[in-house]
Amino acid sequence: MVTGDGAYIKKINRSLLLQKIIENGMISRAELSKQTGLNKATVSVQVLDLLNEKLIIETQQEHNSIGRRPIILSINGKAGYILGIDLDFPLIQFTVTNIAGKPVEVHHLHLDTDNYEKVIDILVQHIKQYEEKYSESVYGLINVVIGIHGTVNNNEMINFVPKFKWHKKKIKEDLLKQLDIDIHIDNNANLSAFAEKVFVHHYSNNLLNIILSSGIGAGIIMDGKLNKGYDGYAGEMGHMIISPNGKSCSCGNHGCWEKYASEPAALKELQILLNKEQLTYSDVRQLLDKKDPVVLEYFKEFIMYLTIGINNIINIYNPEIIVLNSDMLKMYPNAIKEIESNLKSSVSQYREIVLSKLGNKSCVLGACAMGIKRFFEIKEVYLELPESLIQAKQMEYIY
Repeated sequence: MVTGDGAYIKKINRSLLLQKIIENGMISRAELSKQTGLNKATVSVQVLDLLNEKLIIETQQEHNSIGRRPIILSINGKAGYILGIDLDFPLIQFTVTNIAGKPVEVHHLHLDTDNYEKVIDILVQHIKQYEEKYSESVYGLINVVIGIHGTVNNNEMINFVPKFKWHKKKIKEDLLKQLDIDIHIDNNANLSAFAEKVFVHHYSNNLLNIILSSGIGAGIIMDGKLNKGYDGYAGEMGHMIISPNGKSCSCGNHGCWEKYASEPAALKELQILLNKEQLTYSDVRQLLDKKDPVVLEYFKEFIMYLTIGINNIINIYNPEIIVLNSDMLKMYPNAIKEIESNLKSSVSQYREIVLSKLGNKSCVLGACAMGIKRFFEIKEVYLELPESLIQAKQMEYIY
């Protein structure tokens, strides 16, 4: 319970109550009082405000005992909606959730251009369509959170996006020239790490999420908060040098980690080894199932390079949980066991290494969760894992 200035206390208590309602899904006033430490009168006043604002609803819970049925509170999901966008090339993912965190709509768009102005126009067009579609709800489309596969500074300005070859773009400012809605821009790895905490690893305050699908990026959660660094560029682990004078990288250096341990690098190397013009994830899966000796031998090398980088990161951050987001690792039997067996140093300390359950939905789910957090102005948000969305077919790229 917080004490101090009246208006400030009311705001803090409101956030605390909303956080607990979201966390529990359904909860009574009495249980809210118990979990928050607020007295029943304070809870009743705040709940009345939230009911009047149509942010929460009341339902009577079924029970078999004699007496009044308990009244349960929950978030009014139909009151408003959040749009999360994973802006990648050549695929953009759009996901709409209601303010209770339930996905209500998913759309994928294949881009045929990397031109900045044209992509801005495409985003504006789709955002306006979603605004119109949800305009009849109490709060409509509340905000838009966009994940960028590149460096984004603390002012939400793009520094560099490799796939689009965009430099120094004020994407938020350019979108707001044509839109009147709250917009937030963040790095895809940050949003993915946020999603891992919100949907899966609720109680881990020290988590590293490493994504291998588009180069290598890392989202860092330390002491429960996203660690973005001084300018906002923390987590560009793919450009950690693991092989001096090694393969040249688009960043200008040689021997960067992502040239050896990312999925695009793996597919490119396998194409050369197998003398193939193109390779898909399905092709690799089939070759692994057939125990192709060339592919199996390459994966040993891939795991070795991956482990080198992971070992470096563990020694820098000492995380509790390391989440590896990689469809390719999911195909390879005993991937985690091999990584763990390679991490033999008594210095490298961590509790667990796991494969992500969220896959390539992590960024867009993190975007939606961030939108909910921003709308309710709450410190933490815990949401139920949307199994149906996660189990939907994963998108596949050809490199």
